[in-house]
Amino acid sequence: MALPGAYAQYNNSKVLTASPAELTLMLYDGAIKFCNIAEMAVEKSDVPKAHENIRKVQNIIGYLHSTLDMKYEVSKDFDNIYTYLERRLVEANVKKDKEILEEINTHLHAIRDNWKEVMKAGAKKGESAYHFVREPGQEAGSITENPGI
Repeated sequence: MALPGAYAQYNNSKVLTASPAELTLMLYDGAIKFCNIAEMAVEKSDVPKAHENIRKVQNIIGYLHSTLDMKYEVSKDFDNIYTYLERRLVEANVKKDKEILEEINTHLHAIRDNWKEVMKAGAKKGESAYHFVREPGQEAGSITENPGI
């Protein structure tokens, strides 16, 4: 029987050794996981669980939004996407609306899948596709390979 702490230690190790791009992928995966849980909770009328998991998605999207470096054109696109998702998450949480959560989940899957493609393309070229983010508190326009995740 595996020790309960072993899984947590493995996950912690994954986070500590992941590249910035992999960490972003983990955040997208986490947002999708929590959105799925929120959808199921809404379906079962479990309001506290729905609220808790919608807030987790909001926190992830808010964090990703806060790391954008607006000096880069692509950041403006992500800014629009994240702003839209944040607004829809508030609506979903207020209304406990499964259809809104399904829409958000569809967008999250699309973003995550596109991010995977960006990672693959960057790996083939030996480049980072991660220049449009900054660490929170870092001066805008400063290029970084670490988004502060």
